[in-house]
Amino acid sequence: MRTLLTKVNLIITMSLVVIIANGQAPLDGYLQEGLKNNLVLQQKNIALDKALLALKIANGMFSPSITLLGNYTTGDGGRSISLPVGDLLNPVYSTLNQITGTENFPTIENVNQNFFPRDFYDVRARASMPLVNTDLIYNRKIKAQQTILQESEINVYKRELIRNIKVAYYNYLAAQQVVQIYESALARAAEGKRVNESLLENGKGLPAYILRSQSELENVHAQLADAGRQVINAQLYFNFLLNREAHLPIEGIGEAILTDEPTITAQTREELAQVQTTNLIQQDVLAMTRMFWVPRISGFIDVGAQAEQMRYNKNAQYYLVGLQLEMPLFAGLTNRNKIAQSRLDVKHTELALQQTNRQLNLSVETAHNAFLTAQQNYRSAQKQLEATQSYQRLIEKGYKEGVNTFIEAVDARTQLTSAQLQLTLNRFRTFIALANLERETASFNLN
Repeated sequence: MRTLLTKVNLIITMSLVVIIANGQAPLDGYLQEGLKNNLVLQQKNIALDKALLALKIANGMFSPSITLLGNYTTGDGGRSISLPVGDLLNPVYSTLNQITGTENFPTIENVNQNFFPRDFYDVRARASMPLVNTDLIYNRKIKAQQTILQESEINVYKRELIRNIKVAYYNYLAAQQVVQIYESALARAAEGKRVNESLLENGKGLPAYILRSQSELENVHAQLADAGRQVINAQLYFNFLLNREAHLPIEGIGEAILTDEPTITAQTREELAQVQTTNLIQQDVLAMTRMFWVPRISGFIDVGAQAEQMRYNKNAQYYLVGLQLEMPLFAGLTNRNKIAQSRLDVKHTELALQQTNRQLNLSVETAHNAFLTAQQNYRSAQKQLEATQSYQRLIEKGYKEGVNTFIEAVDARTQLTSAQLQLTLNRFRTFIALANLERETASFNLN
C-alpha cells in the first residue's frame, strides 16, 4: 500500500517557510516545557510504564517458580476400619511363648483405624515450570505489541500537544500585534481629531467633524480593550497547555519573515502505526486461538517432610517428581467459534487500516492546500497594505489641504487599520497552517 503516508521519505515542497529574526529559542523552550509538564502526557507515560511491567510479567511466566506449601490436619470420628490383628496374632504368640518358655510375645489388641489423620503435618517446597504452553508464547508477543501501541499513543499526543502549543503561541503573538495596531489606530484617530479642532479654530472645519472624530476615538478604544482581553485569554490558554501559573509572562519573538522554498519531510503517522499494531495483535490472538489443541505440559518437584504428632526424622523426609498434562478434547465447539470470532477481528482491523490510511492522506492534502491558501492570502494582504498606506497618506495630505473630504479621511484611516489587521492575521494564519501541516505529516522531530 504505497500511499502518501506509507512512503517514509516523502518530501512535500512548499513555497513558504517561517523564519524568526531572533530565532525560535523561546518557542522551542516552551515546547520542551510543555512535553515535560503536561498532566495528560504524564498519565500516558504511567500507562506505558504499566505496559512495560506487563511485558516483564509475561516474560517471567517462562521462568521456574518455587512455592512453599504446608498443611496440618487432625480429626476423629467418621468412617473407620477394623483390623483384627489381635485375633490373628495372639494365638501364634501364645504358642511361641509355650515353646520358648518365655513371655517374649505379648498379647496385642485388635486395631480400629480412623480415616481422619491425627496431628498430621505436610510441609514441602514445590518447584514448577511450564514445558509446553503456546498461550504463554503468544501472550508475550501480545504484551510486546501492546507496549508498542502505548508508545505510539504517547507520540500521537505529543504531536497534538506540540501543534496546540504552537497554535496557542502564534495566537498570543497575533493578539499582541493586534493591540499594537489598535494603539496606532488610536494615535491616528487622535491626530485626526486634533486636525479637525485646528481647522475649526481657523474657520475651515465643522463642529460635526469633532463629534465624528470623538466617536471614532471611542470606537477604537473599545476595539483596543477587546484586543487586550484577547491577549489575556490567549495567555491563559497557552499557560494552561504548559501546566504553569495562568498569568506568567510569555516571551515573544522577533519579526516573523516569510521566505521561499522550504521542505517538510513526512514520516509515517503514529495513528497508522497504531492500527497496524492492533492488526498484529489480532493476528496473534487468532494464532493463539488456533493452537487450542496443543497440550500444555508442565513439570514439578516437591521436596518436604510429613509425619504425625509433629515428629521429624529421616523417615519423614520425601521428594516427589511429576509431569502435568492438560489437553482439551471437547468444549461444545466453543474453540471453533472463538477462531471464527478472531478472524472477524482481524478483518475488522484490516478494514480500519485501509480507512485510516485514506483519512490520513486526505488530512495531509487538506492541510497542504490550507497552507497554500494562507500563503496566498498573506501575499495579497501585503499588497493591499502597501496600497492602503499610500492611499491613506494621500487622503490625509489632501484633507489638510482641503482637497479631500472628512469622510474620505476617516475611511482611509479605517481601511489602513483593517489592512494592517488582515496582514497580521494572515501572517499568523500562515504560521498556524504550517504547524497544522507539520502535524499532519508527522515531520516534527520528537527526539
